[in-house]
Amino acid sequence: MTSPADNAHGLRVLAEARRSAPGPDGPPPPLPGFAASGFDPLVADAAERCLRAAHGEPPAPGRTALLLASASGDLDTARAIEQSAEPGHRTGPLLFFQSNPNAVLGHIAARWGLTGPVVAICPAEAEPGRVPAEAYELAALLLADGDADRVLVLAVEQTPDGDRAAAVLLSCPRSPEDPESPS
Repeated sequence: MTSPADNAHGLRVLAEARRSAPGPDGPPPPLPGFAASGFDPLVADAAERCLRAAHGEPPAPGRTALLLASASGDLDTARAIEQSAEPGHRTGPLLFFQSNPNAVLGHIAARWGLTGPVVAICPAEAEPGRVPAEAYELAALLLADGDADRVLVLAVEQTPDGDRAAAVLLSCPRSPEDPESPS
């Protein structure tokens, strides 16, 4: 999923995961407290797969930033809010809550005990199933800032062909003294 060209900042890839909906694994599991959309369950499932690949069971080491990159955003929730605003309809409180992309990131942070910064961006260019270059650039800045030791990047797009997510857990580049550094 990650190529050297994607990761121009030389960040160390600790784990990766991909998820599509619908996909061979079926739909992502429902996410309690989130309704009317498959976006947030897809984000949470991609994060879960990536973090489990790196750490096994929760909790994970705490100083992990969360970065959500999505050009499309949660289209299903936007449509549901738009329809509920029509005369004679009532907007449910969960739709307001989940219309903020940080809501699902808060869920992931609480479940895994992550204590780093939480950021959501709308990249200028996005390809479903791939982490955009803009997200790698921001991950490098978050790591350089020193507020996090790792960054979990989640790239999620909703398309007419199905929803796709890519997750990558990154840390600072390896140093030449690092025993795990490739020769």
